[in-house]
Amino acid sequence: MAFPFLPLAIALCEFAPLISRWIGGNESEAQAREVVKIAQRVTGVKDPPRILDNLRNDPMLVIKLQQAISQSESSLELALLQDRQNARQRDIFLQQSGNTNIRADIMVVAAAVGLVSCLVTITIYRQNLPGEAVGIISTIAGIFGSCLKDAYAFEFGSSRGSKQKDSEIRKLVGE
Repeated sequence: MAFPFLPLAIALCEFAPLISRWIGGNESEAQAREVVKIAQRVTGVKDPPRILDNLRNDPMLVIKLQQAISQSESSLELALLQDRQNARQRDIFLQQSGNTNIRADIMVVAAAVGLVSCLVTITIYRQNLPGEAVGIISTIAGIFGSCLKDAYAFEFGSSRGSKQKDSEIRKLVGE
């Protein structure tokens, strides 16, 4: 049985939030494997619970992990962009065949509803909620906001890949 990299990579987001943007999509397992290898190298430990314990007990290790993640950002970002390009190609194919990506629409609407729900909850109930609950709800709102940011970046990004996608869509529409 293969080592479950994804749960440990998700747990490592506590120490290096930047990791969370790479965990998802078709390349999740490969990206999680890369993140775990970085954590293992930084801590000098292979066992997941010990990795997390070492990071919780040594702030200098956390700093080293964050630095190592930043240095590896380009390779992880490349994998993310390749995953997005595949998704864009899928969307173009769906449009060409006369279909729509209902799943993506539902995901965007759900993220928007989740974000608004969190913000409304904090606004209305802030006086009655303990600080920890406000913090958790704020974190969840941030996650929903990040989901929306990713959706906008996918649809309206300014990268060269996005410009190519726009060009292909114009060809489809016949402009």
